[in-house]
Amino acid sequence: MIAIRKHIILALGYFFLVALLGVVLRLFFFADVPATYKFMVHTHSHVALLGWVYVGLTSLIYILFLKDAGIDKVYRRIFWFTQLTILGMLLSFPFQGYALFSIVFSTLFLVASYFFAWMVFTKTPVEFKSRFSYKCIRASLIYMIISSIGPWALGGIMSALGSTSIWYKLAIYFYLHFQYNAWFVLALCGMLFFIAENNKLKISRRDFKSFFIFINIAIVLTFFLSVLWTQPNLIFYNLAGIGAVLQLFVFLKFYSILKSAGLGSVIMPFSKQLLVIAGWVLVVKLLAQLLSALPYFADLAYRTPDFVIAYLHWIFLGLISPVLFALLIHFKLMRLSKIGFWIFFSGFVITELILLYRGLAMWQRWQLPEDLAVYLFAGSCLFPIGIGWILLTKLRTKA
Repeated sequence: MIAIRKHIILALGYFFLVALLGVVLRLFFFADVPATYKFMVHTHSHVALLGWVYVGLTSLIYILFLKDAGIDKVYRRIFWFTQLTILGMLLSFPFQGYALFSIVFSTLFLVASYFFAWMVFTKTPVEFKSRFSYKCIRASLIYMIISSIGPWALGGIMSALGSTSIWYKLAIYFYLHFQYNAWFVLALCGMLFFIAENNKLKISRRDFKSFFIFINIAIVLTFFLSVLWTQPNLIFYNLAGIGAVLQLFVFLKFYSILKSAGLGSVIMPFSKQLLVIAGWVLVVKLLAQLLSALPYFADLAYRTPDFVIAYLHWIFLGLISPVLFALLIHFKLMRLSKIGFWIFFSGFVITELILLYRGLAMWQRWQLPEDLAVYLFAGSCLFPIGIGWILLTKLRTKA
């Protein structure tokens, strides 16, 4: 029997480390830190995506679809091999950035993720394969594999064109788009469908088919939002705009399907509250992407790093993490400390407001307060406090 609750503790441990690394990154702007900023950014981002979110999502996928498939031994080997690669990245990126050892461990992680996807595709019991939830999970894993084209391309781009090439940034944006907007989001949607199906809630096949077709089209088209900073041909702006509009329609459809099915009646109150928070965060994300389809704002976002960082944190901390927490609570894999969560969420709100204000100040050429970096550091300190509280509560509950 796989102890998935222990895996969730490990995922939370990664999240806590990510929060601590975030605090260290904030220190660079007003204190001497004996480390390389760029290397720490690489560590922070890799452990965030591949530690907390990847481990959390794959643990949920296992418990929902594979726990009775008789593949505990295979899953355990893939899981611990994956942890070895994450630990390798955690120990190599801070000291060398993208170099031999970090590249080796990153590559091995990709291989491990392919084996996980293969396991889901081939070992999921037949009775799950006709479910709407499985269709979403399968598609999300396909997008996870597609996203890896970005990292695979980086080596060739760096050696042939260098890290200043636009193709270098496009490869990174390709990876991030299909991680954030496809693999993560579609997997979370699939798990919400799973809850509806397990509670015998009625979902129209026609409605799901419409949602599924259009979300896949939207995922592909909204990638072009990530290339607009290169000021490409007008057709790419049109494709990006169509994708952004279609995305709005898709998530309105998703909300309508789950609301009509009565999902709210089978979700625990705190999980429902987390989903409501994530829903409003999603609305802002969709509107921001719609705005970024316009040439002026596409260029503005590229020229204002704080807007890009605020956007990535908005999705990671305000959308993906609360939904992941809600699902872990619902499937009884953790008891989330409300105090810890609200400390964490306060840090999210404070840091997002500061980043937004700093981005607006750069845009409008306002004078910035001298201590703004200190305020951002102080707000960031709430993340490890909140997540540490959640982790400690989880460990005490387990004990």
